[in-house]
Amino acid sequence: MSPDEYCQQKAVQSGSSFYYSFLFLPQERRRAITALYAFCREVDDTVDECTDVAIARNKLQWWRKEVHTMLDGKPSHPVMQALQPHVATFALDGAHLLAIIDGMEMDLDQTRYLDYAGLRKYCWHVAGVVGILSASIFGASRPETLQYAEKLGLAFQLTNIIRDVGEDARKGRIYLPVNELQQFDVKAADILNARHGDNVVKLMRFQAERARQAYAEAFALLPREDRRAQRPGLMMAAIYQALLQEIEADGFHVLDRKVSLTPIRKLWLAWKTYVFG
Repeated sequence: MSPDEYCQQKAVQSGSSFYYSFLFLPQERRRAITALYAFCREVDDTVDECTDVAIARNKLQWWRKEVHTMLDGKPSHPVMQALQPHVATFALDGAHLLAIIDGMEMDLDQTRYLDYAGLRKYCWHVAGVVGILSASIFGASRPETLQYAEKLGLAFQLTNIIRDVGEDARKGRIYLPVNELQQFDVKAADILNARHGDNVVKLMRFQAERARQAYAEAFALLPREDRRAQRPGLMMAAIYQALLQEIEADGFHVLDRKVSLTPIRKLWLAWKTYVFG
């Protein structure tokens, strides 16, 4: 199996909404974004699948060394071998790759966030910089495009947090800010024990409105000159906004279930955005 095939398999197996937007890219950009996505999956799985914190931390340190090794032109892991040819072509910043690893390590150190400022820092590491790297691969001619991509990454992560509240709680993590739980009189125990109620709905509606605001702010930043190149990100946005609508239509029952879109609907939304914008 070649490095590119390894990354392709990683992307397909994940079932992620992101995969559907990759299908419409030219070959070199598709290979580059698939390798970047596979890198994110690898380091995320290191944390999610390793029950021993010390071992997970050591593995993340290995990935940091592998990033430096890749930048020196001698990667050993197939994901980094697939990504390495695209670093210079798309001006990918190694510091951003390392920042993603730092974000994954935050999950080993922290299971609660006191306020939105703290949560936003986490979101920047695990999603904002991914947005910047992705926009560079798609094609960005203006600095505002990278600002758009960073904000769009935040919107995606806020949507993920809403969708995955119950799943994360079962891992002992609550990404909803503590002061906002207090604001809506929702106890951490309510989240951890999947106790759905009116206050939980109000809290989640507040989170959804914040995510929608992030999408609106992102779209406002995207220069007209780069809209065509950035269609993959807009496809992802169409899918994620539809997901957010489904979650709301389901009454924000996110504590005991995970709302998702069917693959055919994701493909339809991606195609519609590609054709009509």
